[in-house]
Amino acid sequence: MEITTERLKIRPFKNTDLHDVFAIYNNDDSCKFLLHDKWTNEDMQKKFNKKQANSILKKESMLSLAVLYNSKVVGDLSVWYTDMKDTVEIGYSFSNEVAGRGLATEAVNSLVNKLFDEFNVHRIQAILDARNTASQKLCERIGMRKEAHFVQNYWNKNEWTDSIVYGMLHSDL
Repeated sequence: MEITTERLKIRPFKNTDLHDVFAIYNNDDSCKFLLHDKWTNEDMQKKFNKKQANSILKKESMLSLAVLYNSKVVGDLSVWYTDMKDTVEIGYSFSNEVAGRGLATEAVNSLVNKLFDEFNVHRIQAILDARNTASQKLCERIGMRKEAHFVQNYWNKNEWTDSIVYGMLHSDL
């Protein structure tokens, strides 16, 4: 899957993206609300190889896409099918250096449109750490609705955290 927007190119990861992606995931702030710890020099190649292997969206495998701005990877989009018919979940991470420019909104919005239009997805959802207000705002900017707030339902990084579920249907666009 490839997407081109006014400012961005979105495509599967390539070998040359490793160091740009490492810069995103080797950051405490970027990983604070993610399910994994920050990448290290020791594990970056293994973790990057997994992203690179996820180049096609299938029922049994996730899709990982690089978001390029001025030829540099500044973001990572992920999509995977849930157990519910024609339903996908999305996830995303972006470099702090591009915060506040609307690039994440542009990227995620274009992905959502592509999923509805070309993959005939019925529902798209995002499940996030309730403390991640930037991610909540992004979901709301692209038209997702807050559907649930679960209190201390997820054990992650040695603490109980709240989760928020956002969702949207094609008719919400």
